[in-house]
Amino acid sequence: MISTAIRVARVGSAAELAAAALMILGYPALMLAALVPSVPAFAAATAVTYLADHYLHRKGSYLINRLSKVRAGLSIRFLIRQLLLILLLARLSLSDGLVFYGATACFIAFYGLQAPHGALVTLIRNRRRMPVATRNVDLASRIRIPDAPPQGLLNRSAEKMLHLDLAAVVGILVAAATDSALAGFVGIGVTLVLGCGYVAALLPYVRGRKTPPTPEKVLDAVDDWLRRYRPETVLYFSGSKDSAYQVNMWLETMEQLDSKPLIILRERVILANLAPSTVPVICVPGGVHLMNMDLSTVRVALYAANVGKNIHMLRVPTMKHVFIGHGDSDKLASVNPFSKVYDEVWTAGRAGRDRYAIADVGVRDEDIVEVGRPQLAPIETWQGVPQGRIPTVLYAPTWEGWDDNPGNTSILLAGENIVKKLVKADPPVRVLYKPHPFTGTRSAQAKAAHERITALVAKAAAERAADPGFTTDAGAQAQAKAELVRIDARIAELVGNGGEKGDEAEATRDGLVDVKKHEEIARLRAEWNAAYWRSFPTWEHRVVTGAEPRLYDCFNVSDAMVSDISSVVSDFIASGKPYAVTDSAELGVEEFKRQNTAVRAAVILSNSAAELGGLLDAVRAPAADPLAEDRSELKQYLLGPDEPTSIEQFNTAVADLAIKAETRNVGQDSRAATGAAEAAEAEAELANAVPAPGTAPAGEADGLTA
Repeated sequence: MISTAIRVARVGSAAELAAAALMILGYPALMLAALVPSVPAFAAATAVTYLADHYLHRKGSYLINRLSKVRAGLSIRFLIRQLLLILLLARLSLSDGLVFYGATACFIAFYGLQAPHGALVTLIRNRRRMPVATRNVDLASRIRIPDAPPQGLLNRSAEKMLHLDLAAVVGILVAAATDSALAGFVGIGVTLVLGCGYVAALLPYVRGRKTPPTPEKVLDAVDDWLRRYRPETVLYFSGSKDSAYQVNMWLETMEQLDSKPLIILRERVILANLAPSTVPVICVPGGVHLMNMDLSTVRVALYAANVGKNIHMLRVPTMKHVFIGHGDSDKLASVNPFSKVYDEVWTAGRAGRDRYAIADVGVRDEDIVEVGRPQLAPIETWQGVPQGRIPTVLYAPTWEGWDDNPGNTSILLAGENIVKKLVKADPPVRVLYKPHPFTGTRSAQAKAAHERITALVAKAAAERAADPGFTTDAGAQAQAKAELVRIDARIAELVGNGGEKGDEAEATRDGLVDVKKHEEIARLRAEWNAAYWRSFPTWEHRVVTGAEPRLYDCFNVSDAMVSDISSVVSDFIASGKPYAVTDSAELGVEEFKRQNTAVRAAVILSNSAAELGGLLDAVRAPAADPLAEDRSELKQYLLGPDEPTSIEQFNTAVADLAIKAETRNVGQDSRAATGAAEAAEAEAELANAVPAPGTAPAGEADGLTA
C-alpha cells in the first residue's frame, strides 16, 4: 500500500511521503492549536511544518512543484502559518498588546521585502545567462566575465528568504508563552535585519564590475574566436537531457579528426550533461544567434540525430551536411525519411546502405558512404578463452521499453531461465549480468524480474565461493582493491568539483580543459578497469551496474554474450565472439532472422533458453563452431572492413566531403564573378548606345534623317 502511495504521489521514498503527509496535516493542526488556543501545540505543529517543508525542498520533491500548481506554493504556506500565529495571539487576548501590532507590522514588512528580493534574484540570473555558453573556448582574453555571486545567495533563494521569518515566529511564541514582549521584539528585529541584509547583499551584483558583458559583446567575442580558430568540421546536436549520450558517443571521434573540430549544441541541459572533452564546444540556444554566427570556414556539418532544430544549420549552403546517427541497428530510426535532407548519409557498413534501399525513403545510394563505427575501436577481437580461466558469459538484456511489446526485453519471460542454465552449466562458466540502466523504471514486473535475477546471481556466487574446488589468490585481490582505492582518490583529486562553477557564465569563463589532466584521468580510468577485474576471482559470478565498468569493458572480459535486439548486439559483433539473442516475442527462428539482420549469425534462444548449449559449445570448442564464418561475414556486412581502421575511413570521408563543399563554393564565387562582369559589360554597352543629353543621333548630325 505504501509503495502504491509512493508511486501515485510520485515521490522518491517512504520518508518523502511521510514528510509530505506531516506538512499537509501540520496546517490543520496549526489552526486547531490557534483556536484552542495552545502555545505548546502551536509550537510543535510549527516545527513539524518547517522541518517537513525544508526536507522536501532539499530532496527536490515532485510534490513541491505540484503544490505550487494548486496555489499552495511556498509563499502561501509561510503566509498561512504567519496568519495563524496572529490568530493565536488574538485568541490569547493579546490583540491589544505591542507584540500583536509588532508581529503584524513585521510580517507585512517582511512580505514587502519579498518583491525586491525576488526581482534582484531574477535580474541577476537573467543578466548572467549569456546568449551562448562554451567549453574549451577562450573568451576570458576577449571579454571580462566576473565571478558568480556566492551560491548561498541564489541557490533556493526564495526558500532561504522566507525561512528568515523563523526568528520572528520563535520570538513571538516565546513572548506569548512568557507574557514578555522583549523576546518577541528581539525576534522581529532579527527577522527584519536579516531580510534587509539579504536584499542588500544582492545589490552589488546588478551594477558595476560584478555584472557580465552584454549579449552583443559576448556574441562579438565568440565570432572573434571563431575567426581565429577557423573550425572546419562541426558536430551539431539538439535534444533532451536524456539524449546526451547520443552526442557523448561521438566526442572521442571528434578529438581524433584531422580537421579542426567544433561541437555546437542547442540546449543548455545537453551542455550540462556533456562528457569531458578537449574539443571546443559552443551552446547556442537562440536560433537567430546561431544563424548570425560566423561559420564561414566550416565545410562539413555532422548530425547525430534527426530533430527540428537541425534546420537552423541545414540552411547554410557553404558547408556539406551529413547524417551520422547515434547507432547502427535495424530500428526504424535508422531509415528515417528525414535523412534525405542531408548531402550524405554515413553508415557503418553495407547493411546500412541496404536498409535505405529496402526502406525506399528517398535517400539515394550514391549519397551513402560507409565509414565503419569509430566508437567500437576499444572492443577487442576474440582470441579464445585464456589458458587457465573458465569461460565468461555476459548477459546484457535491454530494458522493457515504453510499451508492453514482449519482444522488447528477455528479462520478463526468459531472463531467469537464461541465468539458471548458465550458473548450473557443466563444465562451469562465469556469469556477468549487466542490465540496461533503465531496467524496471517503467514496469514493476521488469523490476521484480531483475531483482530475482540479481538474487540468483548472488546466490550462485556465494555457493561457488564456498566450493573448495574454486581457489582464489587473496593477496592479489587485496592488492587490486587497494589499487582501486588509490585510483579513485587520485581521480577525485584531479576532477575536483568537476567544473561545477557558480553559474553558466563562470563555467564558460573557466571552461578550458587541462589537456594533461584530461589525459591522466583517461589513463587512470583504464588502470581502474584493469584493477577492477583483478579485484575478484575470475570464476566469480557478478552483477555489474553503474557507469563503471563500461559495457565495452564487459565485452572484453567475456567470451560470449546473451542479449536482446538492440545496438548492444551490433556492437558485440565487432568482437567476433559467439553470441545468442532471445526471441522473446516467439516469432520463430526464420522470421526472427528475417526481421533482424544482426541475429543472422546468432544462436536464437526461445524463452525457455533450451538452446543455450549451442552457445556454450561454441565457446568451449571454437574450431567446431558452426557460426564462426557467418559471424565474420556479418561483422563485415554490418560494420565494414577492419582495414583501413574506422577512424581512418571517417577522416577520409570528412576530407572528401570538405573538398566537395569547397569546390561548390569556388564554383558559386566564379559564377557570381562572371555574372557581375557580364552585368557590367551589358551596362557599359547600354551606356554607349544611349546618347548623352543634348547630342543629336549620329544619322541626324549627318543630315540623313527625314
